[in-house]
Amino acid sequence: MRKKTEILNTMRVKIPAISENEGLARAVVAAFCTGLDPTLSELSDIKCSVSEAITNCIVHAYGKEKGYIYINLALTEDGEVRIEIRDNGCGIPDVSRAREPLYTTDTTGERSGMGFSVMESFMDSLCVFSKEGKGTRIIMTKRISQKRKR
Repeated sequence: MRKKTEILNTMRVKIPAISENEGLARAVVAAFCTGLDPTLSELSDIKCSVSEAITNCIVHAYGKEKGYIYINLALTEDGEVRIEIRDNGCGIPDVSRAREPLYTTDTTGERSGMGFSVMESFMDSLCVFSKEGKGTRIIMTKRISQKRKR
């Protein structure tokens, strides 16, 4: 049986789902993660993954409606960062299909359909839960190689 890991720190953030907040969310998550003393490469992976997840919420979740993005963060004693990004938007009809590289519902040609693939490649784990009409929740984890010395 796996030992329960102690949580060192947590944070919750609620932001409007507007494009100006993508950079803010990325910066807030990166600043929070510094508690585990990540390498620049690890921090870059986290920031890129958060950017993709937040952009998905902004572009796809609410359409022209107003809505919010909820970010829950946790740092564990064994050097893991857990990032949960959630919206209460339209949801994803077929999560398996949406996770396929190059799949997009965008009809403008502006989106590449690589968001989930990017998140999955940079993080240690990626779980996607979605229900049509209720929203989407993404949980990503990344183990930081060099924990801060105490």
